[in-house]
Amino acid sequence: MAILKWGLIGAGDISRKRIAPALRDLPNCDLVSISRVQSDLAASFAQEFGAAKWFQNWKDLVSDDEIDAVYIATPVYLHAEQTIAAARAGKHILCEKPMALTTSECREMIAACRANQVKLGIAYYRSFYPLIYRIKSIIADGEIGRVVFARINSFEAFDPPPDHPRHWLIEKEKSGGGPMMDFGCHRLEVLTNLFGEVKALKSILSKAVLAREVEDTAAVLFQFENGVCANLVVTHAAREPQDTLDIFGTKGSIHIQVLNGAEMKVKIEQDERTEFHPPSVNVHQPLIEQFTNAVLNNHEFAMDGEIGNKIAVLEEEIYGSGIN
Repeated sequence: MAILKWGLIGAGDISRKRIAPALRDLPNCDLVSISRVQSDLAASFAQEFGAAKWFQNWKDLVSDDEIDAVYIATPVYLHAEQTIAAARAGKHILCEKPMALTTSECREMIAACRANQVKLGIAYYRSFYPLIYRIKSIIADGEIGRVVFARINSFEAFDPPPDHPRHWLIEKEKSGGGPMMDFGCHRLEVLTNLFGEVKALKSILSKAVLAREVEDTAAVLFQFENGVCANLVVTHAAREPQDTLDIFGTKGSIHIQVLNGAEMKVKIEQDERTEFHPPSVNVHQPLIEQFTNAVLNNHEFAMDGEIGNKIAVLEEEIYGSGIN
């Protein structure tokens, strides 16, 4: 069996919970090395997940001839520099979302990967949810008729103190924005995956509740090229968590109370049914597995740099035209 040898840049919470376990456990992956600024934490992380080497400086990892691919799991402001350096070193790259701070950085990342003939993937893992595949099938089969309107609510209370390790998520120069950049980008990918190209959008960005330099709440209304209208609301300020997706068509509707879960209700005229389509226990694993297969078999990866840039274009429009 062909094996892809990986280096992991960034060993924070998401790496410990999802990325490193997938790189360790997948049969065609070998987690060779990790990098983390805190050397003692880097050493213990490498030992925990069976990586033979660790580096304090990510540039040393990128220059390591033993690795074939890197997973970039660092704050957004580092993505472009690290991706470009890895591409020039001949490494394939799977990069956390959002892809970069700006669309110009996204284009530079894509260009560097093309020039060095390496693959670039972006970690929009919801594209691989069985629930999303099933929704697309129901829509394509015309079960709920023509889709008229969709809405997503994504609420997560988050107001970290300055010394919190994830405080960078509300520092504009490091994150690019608030909840719309952080987890809103995932929902933008879901909407474009389901409904195609966006024709027009209107956005509202609010800092009314939490004292910070980025929005605490954002709402966007979309019109897609195919006529579908949609609404996306994200917030760090609401106490009640939400992760909903509702789709309304001319013959019926689809209702999901937890997008990261398994349950879906389908209503068609007077009938209603419940379906269950659970995601992988480790939601990053299908993403990493498919990217690895794309590299080893030299075929295209669905969540490539072009998809990452498409979402970045929407983010720039949302932030550029939003009413504050």
